Amino acid sequence: MADAPDDDSTPVGTRGFPVPTMPAPPVSVVGLGQLGGSLAAALAAAGRPVSGWDVDPAARDAAEGSGVRISQELTGVVVLAVPLPAMGSALDGLRIDPGATVTDLGSVKVPVLAELGAAHGERFVGGHPMCGTERSGHTAVDAGLFTGARWALCLEPETDLRRWLRVAEIALAVGAEVVPVTAAEHDDAVAAISAVPHLLAAALAAAAGAAGPLALSLAAGSFRDGTRVIGSDPAFVTALVETNAGPARTALDRVLAQLARPGTPSARPRRGGVRCGCRWTGPHCCPWAAPAAR
Repeated sequence: MADAPDDDSTPVGTRGFPVPTMPAPPVSVVGLGQLGGSLAAALAAAGRPVSGWDVDPAARDAAEGSGVRISQELTGVVVLAVPLPAMGSALDGLRIDPGATVTDLGSVKVPVLAELGAAHGERFVGGHPMCGTERSGHTAVDAGLFTGARWALCLEPETDLRRWLRVAEIALAVGAEVVPVTAAEHDDAVAAISAVPHLLAAALAAAAGAAGPLALSLAAGSFRDGTRVIGSDPAFVTALVETNAGPARTALDRVLAQLARPGTPSARPRRGGVRCGCRWTGPHCCPWAAPAAR
């Protein structure tokens, strides 16, 4: 009998060999507010075994309604989706599988890595999905929140790569893009693109308020966009800045240096004491400005 022909659809080099796969572990989410609740809802919608816990009964009820099993027994990959000050105590009173991988969704990584890395050793992998809005709590849950988001995942010299891959798989499963970073790299970058924008939004709102009621009554799209994040939970913003104070100060200094550059509009008086409102940084005013303004 002639041998059956090779199936050309099978990649060369794998014919006749089983392709190893790593079964997706269950996920346990601690903290079912906007981020944790959204993650649990997205995983449940995808048919993934997911359990969750929150100290708020309303958050537990909302999560259960989206298909999340409510439990204080944590296994597989345990995700801490709690405020930064609560990271160290988030697992108090809960039963965690000693073999479980632990990760977090906190917006600052160096202090979290120091605290949770000491507590959980190589089982801990720090993470931070770059998504969310100025809203918070279980009423802000959105199963599509992570779609297309960047998810920073800490890869340190001592990181257990197998556990890192388990957490990365969860991020990919909800539509996020994984970005490997060290904790220090993450904190420097996030200070510039998250902490400083919150500080500037608060400063802009305060400055506009000091300008008087007419300024506020005329405020439109640019002011709204520039101050949107002042609706965030003040405790979140305080923790974001204070636990990452060094990088935040450095990032803010870079912004202040930009505003103080000799070529900025604020430093270039125009004819008759009139200043152009453009951002042109060349030797003359912006080329589309009226001649009288030059």
